[in-house]
Amino acid sequence: MSCGVALAVSLLLSDPNVALSAAQPTVAADAPVSVASEPLFADIVARSGALHGEVQGWLAAGAGDQAGFFTGPAFSRFKSQASELAALDLQGHLILKERGTDNDLKCILRGISEDIPLKVAAVEAAPTPAERRVALDELAYLLNDNVEVITAPPAPAS
Repeated sequence: MSCGVALAVSLLLSDPNVALSAAQPTVAADAPVSVASEPLFADIVARSGALHGEVQGWLAAGAGDQAGFFTGPAFSRFKSQASELAALDLQGHLILKERGTDNDLKCILRGISEDIPLKVAAVEAAPTPAERRVALDELAYLLNDNVEVITAPPAPAS
């Protein structure tokens, strides 16, 4: 028995993960690659998730109905972070465009980068508590969508 075969057999018998990984189907060379683990895209996911959680907290607490909320430090910080996130989304769009990718993520990131400032402005401009809740809910949805489009498994080209 050759040394390579003996080593393979001993690994198979000693670590069940080796046998499991050997049983996995091979990935096609032209399979789409997820960008979710790349630093820029992971940062977008983390920031968007944090901002989404903040908006959800405001919705639960009725913070948008409190006097002075939109001129206070929490919302000012949020606006700044949302603006930074929009810029990162646009940067992600440009990176994917430069790579020559022909997928939906490139276009979705550009749309999100354009929509974030509009949704934040809609929250500020909403004249009634009911309209503010709707605007906050739409902002939360957009921030969550930002996470999901990046972390979703890439679809094969059609």
